[in-house]
Amino acid sequence: MPRANRYILPGRVCHLTHRCHNGSFLLRFAKDRTEYRERLRRIAKQMKVSLLGYCITSNHVHLLVKTEQPELVSKLMQKLEGEFAEYYNARKHRSGAFWQGRYWCTMVDSAQYLWDCMKYIDLNMVRAGVVSHPSEWKWCGFSEAVGERKRYRVLDYEAILQAYGNADLAQLQRNYRHEITAAVRSRASVRDPIWTESVAVGSESFVREIEKNTYNRVELTVEPVDTGSWLVKESGVAYG
Repeated sequence: MPRANRYILPGRVCHLTHRCHNGSFLLRFAKDRTEYRERLRRIAKQMKVSLLGYCITSNHVHLLVKTEQPELVSKLMQKLEGEFAEYYNARKHRSGAFWQGRYWCTMVDSAQYLWDCMKYIDLNMVRAGVVSHPSEWKWCGFSEAVGERKRYRVLDYEAILQAYGNADLAQLQRNYRHEITAAVRSRASVRDPIWTESVAVGSESFVREIEKNTYNRVELTVEPVDTGSWLVKESGVAYG
């Protein structure tokens, strides 16, 4: 995985991914995944960072976040990942690193690109062959996104609706359920590294804006992908 993207622009949706140290399955126990989710819900609410999607697997996490203050992303991750690592090491009488370096961040355009990223995150454990449908993995956002899980909800419905132009929530939930089920039935759930290795994914105008605002920090490359999207990546980083 490339080094962590530290150039986040205000108001942009960010897909964050963070792996356990050496890819170890440190989150293999349900109680730890549940503890992580509760800490995520509480800390994100405290910091006023909106969650649009998430998936807590056995060896890494996906978070889809949005905030008008980019510095809050790093503060959220520092507090969340640091405090959870302390909790885990104390519970297991363990010392040493829990996380593998810094998290990676991909900025995601709105509309269809955001929709596709949400689906990609919720289908994570289907791709891994652990479950046959996201509804069977309770540590992802699917059940909340379709309105089945309401208590101690992590997702910010208001932020999700704003991202889709204040769409009707019930219709959005029906469409999401339908597309997830269609993806599962068609076996269309495959790993796509554009969501976890790019600096940004979206329309050409979106990625050009990202490139322009980060031109003097790292050497970037803009290119189209076969899905009809465009991406910005660090030069020299391979995909697929």
